[in-house]
Amino acid sequence: MDTTYLLDWVNLLLRWAHVIVAIAWIGSSFYFVFLDNSLTKPESDELKAKGVDGELWAVHGGGFYNPQKYLVAPKSLPEHLHWFFWESYSTWLTGFALFTVMYLFNARTFLIDTQVYAWSSPGLAVAAALAFLVVFWVAYDLICRWVGEKNGKVGGDALVGLLVLVYIVAASWAACQLFAGRAAFLMVGAMIATAMSANVFFWIIPGQKTVIAQMKAGQPVDAIHGQRAKQRSVHNTYFTLPVLIAMLSNHYGWLYQGPHNWAVLVLLMLAGALIRHSFVVRHKALVQGQRVAWEYAAVGTALLLGLAVWMAPPPKPKVAAGAPLPTLAEVKAVMDQRCTMCHNAQVQQKNVALHTPELIQQHAQAIYQQSVVLKLMPMNNSTQITDAERLLIQRWFEGGAPGARVAP
Repeated sequence: MDTTYLLDWVNLLLRWAHVIVAIAWIGSSFYFVFLDNSLTKPESDELKAKGVDGELWAVHGGGFYNPQKYLVAPKSLPEHLHWFFWESYSTWLTGFALFTVMYLFNARTFLIDTQVYAWSSPGLAVAAALAFLVVFWVAYDLICRWVGEKNGKVGGDALVGLLVLVYIVAASWAACQLFAGRAAFLMVGAMIATAMSANVFFWIIPGQKTVIAQMKAGQPVDAIHGQRAKQRSVHNTYFTLPVLIAMLSNHYGWLYQGPHNWAVLVLLMLAGALIRHSFVVRHKALVQGQRVAWEYAAVGTALLLGLAVWMAPPPKPKVAAGAPLPTLAEVKAVMDQRCTMCHNAQVQQKNVALHTPELIQQHAQAIYQQSVVLKLMPMNNSTQITDAERLLIQRWFEGGAPGARVAP
């Protein structure tokens, strides 16, 4: 069986699993951020005596729920305690496996763009990509510990956030100078996602286990563990939307193919973080009866609109009235020069061959979608297809693709 075909199946199944577990992780993360910011002080003396610091009444699915939060911990542990960590670990593991299959195993095709940076070997590019994941976590963790902790307490949120933002901007710029745009965007998302999962693995879960061990040993519970877990959980919720847009970007070639693609990525992620912040403060504002600070979402939306205007393609060249539509022979000339090295009788990437007029006719719609609408092909524009050639394909297809079998 063809290796490329098998890899496509692995890619599909890993992507499916990754999305499923990511939904579970993000959903639980969003829920607990909502819960923390929606709690009200208990009025019952019984709850106060138990150590309940906040509670929430909610209705869902025909039932009523009353979650309660203890600060720092309950006086006694229940027999059954649910842990939230496999959602995070499964998301990272499936994501890294997908990154390995798609980019690391195919570094020469997907990771490297010689027009951006001429790596001496694919192995060196792979090592650099892995270093991005590790170095960001180390730097981020040091910022949180050295700047965010003073005298046994966690704080300095504004300065920590600023330093992390500066680092992400620098890493985004560096990634886009070293790797293919598509890979660079994904890599920045992966490095932030790695920090998110590492927060759970190295700080949140161990901190909770330490609290439980102190309780079982009859020792005073050190509040620093809860403070660290809270800090990293808050960071994770702000990282979520930037990571998602970085991951989704690989479906839109026009996002990562421009000369200032690093700035595009930074603005997209910043817009996501601002919109997420608006929803975070909204939960608390509603409970406290305060005004909802929608201006953060407004600024994030304005960034997206400004980005859309900035990236708008130039007006299409005017075509003389009555000019004949491009012929299939002209389109084939473009295919021969730009596409058939990967789509021919011997090499059929994605099971597509374009070396004959009949095959071009058969795949007319896919050619139009991938090369004109999404601008995903040629991959990383490795064959340097021109805007004029894309326009030729567009006019041919939108004019009825003479000779092509196109659904009405």
